[in-house]
Amino acid sequence: MDKLKNHISAKRVRKNAFDFSPAGIIATWFGCGFLPLAPGTWGSVAALPVAWVIAITAGPLGLVTGVVVVFLIGIWAVNALLKRSGEDDPGSIVIDEVAGQWLTLIAVAPGVMSYGIGFIYFRLFDIFKPWPISWADRKLKGAFGVMADDILAGTFAAGATCLTLAGLNAIGVA
Repeated sequence: MDKLKNHISAKRVRKNAFDFSPAGIIATWFGCGFLPLAPGTWGSVAALPVAWVIAITAGPLGLVTGVVVVFLIGIWAVNALLKRSGEDDPGSIVIDEVAGQWLTLIAVAPGVMSYGIGFIYFRLFDIFKPWPISWADRKLKGAFGVMADDILAGTFAAGATCLTLAGLNAIGVA
């Protein structure tokens, strides 16, 4: 039912709010939010190569800067789309996944294994929303609320990713 609701929600935003404005392009991460079935997962996937380039060229501090910039610009863009759509959190808005996914990857070196593990953990924390992520998702409203639960998911996913990689390193796998 949630997939259908998100699909309908994405169509409503596309029809009523997405007008190729800067806010629409940013909030949907260049249209990734309109890809079928799991727009949040598509947004996270699309965030990975950009994170890789930032990490290779500017290091962890570059990713920290990227998270802050995407979070702040994301609040502006999400606010604009929320006003136009009249909805609380349309599925087509995926800039929050970009910020959370990048946050997950700050503490790890770019690599297929590290980014793959970070991606999986971020999606798990974002989808299942254990406390306090679930609290933020329910209680924090507006554009800040849309962005905040993914920042929390990214924080937990970063910790889980680092612990997993340390464990794999300890047994000689990573």
